[in-house]
Amino acid sequence: MADNTNIKLRQKMMYSLFVRNHTPEGTFAAVEKDLDRIQSLGTDIIWFMPIQPVGVLNRKGKDGSPYAIKDYRKVDPSMGTMEDFRHLTEEIHKRGMLCILDVVYNHTSPDSWLIENHPDYFKRDEEGNTVTLVPDWSDIADLDYSKTQLWRYQIDTLKMWAEMVDGFRCDVAPRVPVDFWRQARKEVEEIRPGAIWLAESTEKHFVKFIRSRGGYCATDSQLYDVFDICYDYDIWPEFMGYVKEDSGFRLSLYLDEIEKQEGTYPENYVKLRCLENHDQERIAYHVGGDRQNILNWTAFSFFLKGMAFVYAGQEKMLSHQPSIFEKDPTDFGGGEDISDFIARCAHIKKKELTADGIYGSFADDDRDIAYLWCKMKQKCVLGIFSLKGYEGKTAAYIADGVYENLLTGEVVSVSEGQFACDGKPIIVALNTDELKEREMRVNL
Repeated sequence: MADNTNIKLRQKMMYSLFVRNHTPEGTFAAVEKDLDRIQSLGTDIIWFMPIQPVGVLNRKGKDGSPYAIKDYRKVDPSMGTMEDFRHLTEEIHKRGMLCILDVVYNHTSPDSWLIENHPDYFKRDEEGNTVTLVPDWSDIADLDYSKTQLWRYQIDTLKMWAEMVDGFRCDVAPRVPVDFWRQARKEVEEIRPGAIWLAESTEKHFVKFIRSRGGYCATDSQLYDVFDICYDYDIWPEFMGYVKEDSGFRLSLYLDEIEKQEGTYPENYVKLRCLENHDQERIAYHVGGDRQNILNWTAFSFFLKGMAFVYAGQEKMLSHQPSIFEKDPTDFGGGEDISDFIARCAHIKKKELTADGIYGSFADDDRDIAYLWCKMKQKCVLGIFSLKGYEGKTAAYIADGVYENLLTGEVVSVSEGQFACDGKPIIVALNTDELKEREMRVNL
């Protein structure tokens, strides 16, 4: 794990947006007008998906993927100028937020500035053609990190951007040598002390696939030697299996995978807890737009140990996944606005949960109810989440009494160890000795 990782990142919320799709204008200036609303959600960090020019050769769709970058050191002119972006970052900082920039260092577009000026920086087949190990990624060319000159160019580029941004989200981070990231972090720290490093770590089947093709691919455990935050793709198959109601994927299996992270990663590990992102279908799509399910999953994800995450449009319960290959503005006027609910979840994460608390979980598989808790010295916070819409009498696993639901201000009455579940997510604060963790374990 990076020695200077701040575990208080576990109490933060990140908001991800793609400038081209965030507004009808698709510009930095238009995003700037939305900063106050984004901040009101409880946002601490804004992650900008790539803002650089997109390549033309082998382009997918009309506008091309932002992950097929043509020039690392320029901005897409359709979004504005470099000065426009600098001004946007300054406005973010004035509001007390931070921002990170997407770094796509595994590959470039096949017609990039680097290919034209440094063709030896790329992996090639026996005929001299550029290659990619992932067949579906036909619009990119893989870089060759055995070339030390490439390291210098890439790190100098990071240092250039670090003059404006507060860190980086590193695309397909496992495909780039960890030793490179270590050197990059060391040098960026001189420009931007405390810079945030988020790795798009990958599912285990992707690691196995790349290695089977002779490629390099690091695991989360390796990445944590350098990065502050990794994706929770290590448990994504279990999450998706449960959400999609695939046979054999019970809630207890998913919670068990979350528990395994405690025994797998360094003590100060931070996971990015997302329900959706630009690569994944929206949670509203998976649950058929069911409001109660969305609220439960939202509160659940904020409660988990790790950094909370919102993908632009999630606050409107949108079910449409915007295209990254065509201009596809996010419809903030559609859907139902749950911004206030998200802001409440963010407040609870910052004020009620602690970065160094002891987290635990229990699954009622029969009712599809997840119990999550964070135990501190004298205080405990318990979350009860009805993830498949169960309503009715159920065990509370806390002492009899009257509690306040921190999410709504409503009263939760517990009598004879039970309460009337109405399907709404519940978070209550209590004394540590009021949590009946032993009773949960008896029911396992």
